[in-house]
Amino acid sequence: MVEALRFVIRPGRQDDLPALEWDGEYRHYRALYRAAWEDVRRGERELIVAEIDGQVVGQIFVHYNSPWPVPASDRPPGYLYAFRVRPEVRGQGVGRALLREAEATLIRSGATHAVIAVARANVEARRLYERLGYVWFADDPGEWAFVDERGEFRRVHEPAHLLVKELVPDR
Repeated sequence: MVEALRFVIRPGRQDDLPALEWDGEYRHYRALYRAAWEDVRRGERELIVAEIDGQVVGQIFVHYNSPWPVPASDRPPGYLYAFRVRPEVRGQGVGRALLREAEATLIRSGATHAVIAVARANVEARRLYERLGYVWFADDPGEWAFVDERGEFRRVHEPAHLLVKELVPDR
């Protein structure tokens, strides 16, 4: 008998920000996370985390206004990003639960669609999104830049697929 993984999905807190660096792997995004947290404080975004025994094992940011409009929609879609699940707990429902909560958050905000970008090389993530109802609608060249934790300007080149899902409130 296999025991089901016990995890909690909850709103993120400011004191979760260091955990989003994942033991230093994503330290270079520290300033981005802090800026996103300021948007959370202003009600423009949400941070949702998954935790097991007090440890953050997954995360997703929800932005209420996607930079990519959805064809044939007159309302701005929400945008899901910085979605990560620690490798040791992947495939056990954590990612699915985070996405479902992010979608519910967007529905409560009045959004009718969710957009998520997935690196073209990340085939496994794209499969998950498609299983959950996301469909391709465009490609993004993935050119962007940020200032890292040392104040250095960094350019990113990560071509991505843009996927969209129509959000339907539970009845």
